[in-house]
Amino acid sequence: MDHLKFYIDGAWVDPVTPATIDVINPATEKAFTQVSAGSAEDVDRAVLAARRAFVDYSQWSVQQRLALLEKIRVAYKKYFDEIAEAIQLEMGAPLDLARGSQAKLGAGHIKSAIKALLNFSFEIVEEDMILRHEPIGVCGMITPWNWPMNQVAVKVIPALAAGCTMVLKPSEESPLDSMIFAEVLAEAGVPAGVFNLVNGYGPVVGEAMSRHPQIDMMSFTGSTRGGIAVAKAAADTVKRVCQELGGKSANIILIDTDIEKAVKDGVEYMMGNSGQSCNAPTRMLVPKSKLDVAIAAAKEAAENIGVDDPSKPGNHIGPVVNKSQFDKIQGLIQQGIDEGATLVTGGTGRPEHLPKGYYVKPTIFANVDNNMTIAREEIFGPVLVIIGYEGEDEAVAIANDSDFGLAAYVCSTEMERAKMVARRLRAGQVAINYVGGTSDTPFGGYKQSGNGREKGRWGLAEFLELKAITGLTQR
Repeated sequence: MDHLKFYIDGAWVDPVTPATIDVINPATEKAFTQVSAGSAEDVDRAVLAARRAFVDYSQWSVQQRLALLEKIRVAYKKYFDEIAEAIQLEMGAPLDLARGSQAKLGAGHIKSAIKALLNFSFEIVEEDMILRHEPIGVCGMITPWNWPMNQVAVKVIPALAAGCTMVLKPSEESPLDSMIFAEVLAEAGVPAGVFNLVNGYGPVVGEAMSRHPQIDMMSFTGSTRGGIAVAKAAADTVKRVCQELGGKSANIILIDTDIEKAVKDGVEYMMGNSGQSCNAPTRMLVPKSKLDVAIAAAKEAAENIGVDDPSKPGNHIGPVVNKSQFDKIQGLIQQGIDEGATLVTGGTGRPEHLPKGYYVKPTIFANVDNNMTIAREEIFGPVLVIIGYEGEDEAVAIANDSDFGLAAYVCSTEMERAKMVARRLRAGQVAINYVGGTSDTPFGGYKQSGNGREKGRWGLAEFLELKAITGLTQR
């Protein structure tokens, strides 16, 4: 594979205008390859190919699409190790995480889409009308760097299941696993033009896709700022926009639970993937009477989290994705100190044993007010804040006092109590005692965390239009 080519109309092709982007290994701070920076002209070529392919592919039967997804599932297994290695190099996921979660999630979404397609009713007759679910058309997809294959598969595979064609712009920070995925689709026999890939920058390629009159839907995962830009650009052509955006998820630890265990589990859960998960439980809410216990447990847990080279096996976190993200996190840690939060452990600078690479110390802040910057902004690094509360009503109020609403967490030994609290939280998913969803669980948020849902039958439905055919009985 030539990393400087794009995948358009079933072939690897040169960009219209040569321009390159360095792909940096965040563990070494050095470029290990380059990809091309696409242009609006490249987007035009890809969209036209997708539009032509839609005419035939949209008419494929469910059985034809199921057979195609099964072939993709088989081909994905063949390329699994190569995808995991790419993720490790491009965004710094430790080897065990890259294999055990990052690449594995792609396989899970293929399996989930097959299940959804098998059980979906595309046409029913109801009250003298035919209700048909039909593919929406050509879809533009923009994916992030933090869980790259997860976010690519959770868009591409349901769109294929629905009968749509598409143009993908993966993150310029982590493009290689998507390019390998294009090889997976080609080997599985996805027809020319059904899937297209153009690398590049969001303000150029993403903007051209969002504005393109021949794209019917934009599916975007990334920052809230990026989602707003996509929605504004898409408005002139009234295309559907599905967004999975930022989060600042609250983790309410109720007083009836084992506080020490819940805190330690919460710290470890939050700091996985170096804290670079939009649904990470970054705001830990603890009863004020138990703050001393919680702070001591959080400190111990954070200081037991290893930080090391992602090429090494083992249970540790790696670097954050790039210098820009590293600098942002350092600035927010310093802002937390300046605003009066108590730095429990961690802080600014790299771990002493790692003088090079974008490594961040696992950091805990206590005595945090929910109005502080570190409690309001998505830090997207291994930084957790602890906030005290007096009673459940105050805990719920603090949890809901956020611009975001992607996820929330409740820890309790009393299931009915946990469910009552969970129902009051304004978030798209609530995990009780850190038991998260599966590839069949709907994923998406409230408020500025986006709109629409991904995964399972809900993810399939996002790529479908509803048609009503009436007049079945002539009067």
